[in-house]
Parts: sequence; C-alpha cells; structure tokens
Amino acid sequence: MPETFIPSGITDVADAIRWAAAEGKPLSLHGHRSKAGLGRPAHLDNRQTEYALDLSRLSGVLEYEPAELVLTLRPGTLVSDVEKLLAASNQMLAFEPPDYGPLWGHAAGRGTIGGAIGCNLAGPRRFKAGAIRDHLLGFVAVSGRGEIFKAGAKVVKNVTGYDLPKLVCGAYGTLAALAEVTLKVLPAPEKTRTVLVFGLDDAKAAQAMAAAACSPHEVAGLAHLPEAIAALSGVAYVAKAGMAVTAIRVEGTDISVKARCEALRALLQSFGPLEELHSMNSAWLWREIRDASAFILPQERVLWRLSVAPMSGPAVTAAIRATQPGAAFFYDWAGGLVWLSLPPAQDAHAALVRGAVAAAGGGHATLIRADQAVRASVDVFQPQPEALAALSRRVKESFDPMNILNPGRMAAGL
Repeated sequence: MPETFIPSGITDVADAIRWAAAEGKPLSLHGHRSKAGLGRPAHLDNRQTEYALDLSRLSGVLEYEPAELVLTLRPGTLVSDVEKLLAASNQMLAFEPPDYGPLWGHAAGRGTIGGAIGCNLAGPRRFKAGAIRDHLLGFVAVSGRGEIFKAGAKVVKNVTGYDLPKLVCGAYGTLAALAEVTLKVLPAPEKTRTVLVFGLDDAKAAQAMAAAACSPHEVAGLAHLPEAIAALSGVAYVAKAGMAVTAIRVEGTDISVKARCEALRALLQSFGPLEELHSMNSAWLWREIRDASAFILPQERVLWRLSVAPMSGPAVTAAIRATQPGAAFFYDWAGGLVWLSLPPAQDAHAALVRGAVAAAGGGHATLIRADQAVRASVDVFQPQPEALAALSRRVKESFDPMNILNPGRMAAGL
C-alpha cells in the first residue's frame, strides 16, 4: 500500500506536491476512490505506488448564493450532499452527475464533486444542458510544481484569460490538484414526466428520438432500452411483455409539461403503443439510466461507453452483435451515448468495439470496467491522433513538468 498524505487545506496540498516534485515521487490523487476502477491502473510499477494524496478532507460548502445561482465548495464534498443542499432551495446541478461507484462494486453516494470534474461526468440531460465542463465557473488548484493558482471567476459571465476550467474537466487529476471549485446551478423543474414508446427496434427508436429532439417541445432526456434492459429497469412493471422501451423526458411547469407530453404523444403515436411515467416513477427510471444500473452485475463483464453520432448507434451495436451475440446495450443522449456490456476477454474486445465505431462514422470508445491486467494492456481512452497526443503532452508538461500527478492514469508515459 502506498504511503498516504491527507491534507486538510490548500497549503498542505501545495507542501506535499512541492516535496513530491523535489524528490521525483509521483502522487496518486484521489477522494473517496469511488472511481478508482476507471482509467489505467495507478500502480503499474513501484514508482507509481509509493505515495498517494487523499483529498477527501477538502470538503464542505464555502459559499452558496441561491439568488445568484452560484455555489463554491471544496472538491471533496459528496455529490449527494450537494444535491440535498440544492434541493432545499429548489435548485439542481443541471449536468445531472451520475453515480458510477456501484459499477465497480462500491457503495452508492460516495462520489465527490472533484471526481465528477476530473472525469467530466454528465447524465441524461447532457445533450440539453452540457457536461460539468459547461458549468464549472472557476477553481483554485495546485499545479505539479506545487504552485497555487486560480482560474475563472465566481460569476457566470466571465471572458477574461484562458478557459482553464474546461481544461481540468476530464483531466483525471493529471494536471492539478483542485482545492476549491465554483459551479453554476439552475432552478429545478416543477414537474417531470416521461413519454414511453413500446416495441421499437433500435433503428426505429433512433428515428423516434430524432423526431422528439427536433420538435419544439424541449425534451430533457432521450433514451432507448432494448427489451432485455427494459425488463431490468424502472419501467418493467408498465412495459408490455418482451417489448423494448423508448423514453422521452419532459421538464418544466405543470401546465407546460402536460401540454408538451400531449403534443409528443401525437407526434409519436405512429411509432407504437404509448404510456407516461409521472413524478417518482419518472425520476426512478432516469436515475437508473444515468447510473447505468442495468450493468452493475455481473461485475466480471467488460463495460464500454461509446460516444457516436446519434443515428449511427444501431449500426455500431449491430456490427458488434454479429461477432458477440451476448452483447447487451442501451442508448442515451438521443442515441449519441451507447452503454455496451460484453463477456470478459484479454483485450476487452477493443479492436471489435473501436472498429465498429470507426466503420459507423467515428466517435470515442472508453473502457469503463475491466480487470487491472486488461486496463494495463488496452487503451482505456480513445487513442488520439499524433498531433493531438503531442498537444496533450505539452499541456501536461506545462502544468506538471515532473510528471508526478496521477502518472499513467490516462495514457502510458503520461
């Protein structure tokens, strides 16, 4: 086990990183480790296992201005605690951060704001509201040199300087250790309903989701669950036996939601039988979609997350099923996000998956779950073209010239 530093403030973080940089000792950064199974293993060699920087004590809300829709807090704060705080003022994190901990066998509700930022996470509302990178206004952090620096501001309209908040989102802690973050929050919807269409195959479901997305009815969620996944979900009790389910979420005021659901039912009636989910049942369904709950078990199955053009998803899954008939999957983000579960394999079926994505027009394939040996030998993240990879290396060298912050977490040698 690595020796762990547990700082209680930003000065402690800077001291630990300055020491590590001077000694050439890499640090594994983490909070509650709910996403430790995501990315390349942090202990591929002895150099990477010697020391860890536990940021979980950097937690708590520093400033909350409901009238200004701005929240400043420390990165070790649990997402679940933030959501409770915001709910008391009828507000929300519009990017709908998922809770992926159970996908790796961890308890639910242990993900932190810092972890969500590091992984640039977003739930089903992503195609409408954006990811967390679109809601991070500013931060205070410590670079790999041990230097404390600030970026962004505590205001929504801020256009000065480089947009570093977007850069740290999805960096998996390889550029800086966050110590304070400021997020934009939004009012929570008064009502939520979900229109369900039953019995569509993948191609027809893509057409139905496209029709809803292109309509003037301002939908806030579009997902398709093939029959095997629908049987495991929150719609199982209302679903017709053996039928797939296509879900369209609508949010807003009571009158507006009711009118828009009626309009969507008229728009989609030619596709198949229709039903509606209201309030708690609707929330339950979208929480399961958000967290990919259908794929929590069995843990030994390989899990991929594919980002593709919405209409090309059915072609990707069809190509994969032709070789792997045991593949299970569902679609989110109007079909632009495909969750894919496959049997275990030494290469996690990487060539098959990335080949299918490329053949369907391109996209990104991220290996979400596999054992450590597989994640050490396979590109967990979509391989970058050489020019982009060179740019990534230069950015890393600018923030962390000694390569001590989560080295190797995203790519070998970084």
